[in-house]
Amino acid sequence: MATVTLQDLTKVYDRSAPPAADRVSLDIGDEELMVLLGPSGCGKTTTLRMIAGLESITSGSLSIDEQVMNQVPAKDRDIAMVFQSYALYPHMTVKDNLAFGLRRRAVPRAEIERRVKEIAETLELSPLLGRRPHALSGGQRQRVALGRAIVRDPKVFLFDEPLSNLDAALRVSTRGEIAALHRRLGATMIYVTHDQVEAMTLGTRICIMSGGRVMQVGAPLEVYHAPVNTFVAGFLGNPPMNLIPARVAEGDGGRRLAVAGESLVLPPARMPALGPETALTFGIRPEHVTLRRDGAEAGASLAAEVLQTEALGAETIVLAALREDRAAKVMARVAGDAGFRVGESCRLQFDLAAAHVFGAEGDVLRPR
Repeated sequence: MATVTLQDLTKVYDRSAPPAADRVSLDIGDEELMVLLGPSGCGKTTTLRMIAGLESITSGSLSIDEQVMNQVPAKDRDIAMVFQSYALYPHMTVKDNLAFGLRRRAVPRAEIERRVKEIAETLELSPLLGRRPHALSGGQRQRVALGRAIVRDPKVFLFDEPLSNLDAALRVSTRGEIAALHRRLGATMIYVTHDQVEAMTLGTRICIMSGGRVMQVGAPLEVYHAPVNTFVAGFLGNPPMNLIPARVAEGDGGRRLAVAGESLVLPPARMPALGPETALTFGIRPEHVTLRRDGAEAGASLAAEVLQTEALGAETIVLAALREDRAAKVMARVAGDAGFRVGESCRLQFDLAAAHVFGAEGDVLRPR
């Protein structure tokens, strides 16, 4: 397999518009599965296409195994790409689709037969080798597309939102197949998606992008539990992190936050000492919020009213408005049988040991 290095990789389509990819720097290790995650238009697919050689590079450098690839044609980069649209040849059988790339490279017939048989067995495609794509389900077509990439045994695999066209059940099963293949092959993979569940479950590391730039890179749980800014905090998680306007109140060395007419006393480990009246954003994930009718802890709870409930069986998602600032909404993930009703008054109890504080520019503030 291979290492992939992106150094200030930039793509500009229109000089009057912001770059589609703006100085993207990333080191992808051998056998790593790196996920590029972000909303539509964030630059993740553009970055992937520059790695594949399908887009020219405006500036910066791309290296595979320490060899600069900027001017190397796509066919000579030894990469394989799996597209969202499958891109199968409709007039060919599954077997011929799997073998096509090897035939173009003049691989001996016996070796082609061996590889195709092995991959077909691995992906459970053996009974389908004689069918054409129109006779396959969406999940089967995607497995053929995966197999066509794997059979080439490239240095790097590139995935461009390969599960977007599948229904929910197929996405789950195919996601598991991709994860199992990564473990089995020990391959270097770069995977583009806007689906955070795919990112969290598949990625060795996640690179979160916005506006063409890299926001944060890290292991899935590291990024989830320690976001570097409000964009990452608000994008990652379902429901996302609650972000509530606050300011520093007098007393307690700047550790007290004034929120909606009440105050929260944060542990010293969660917030640096700041001057009074400093404007901040208080962040807390829904799983660290509980609803109480009584017995709420002073300095760690706020008065609220339930606006909406979504019963999901094992858990219920509750949306509440703060009583003194109804524009401030908080989502909580509570037990499925919690029994709170729309319009009911309650106290929102926060696990402040898991709180985050962001500054005026949106960057996280950490104690020194």
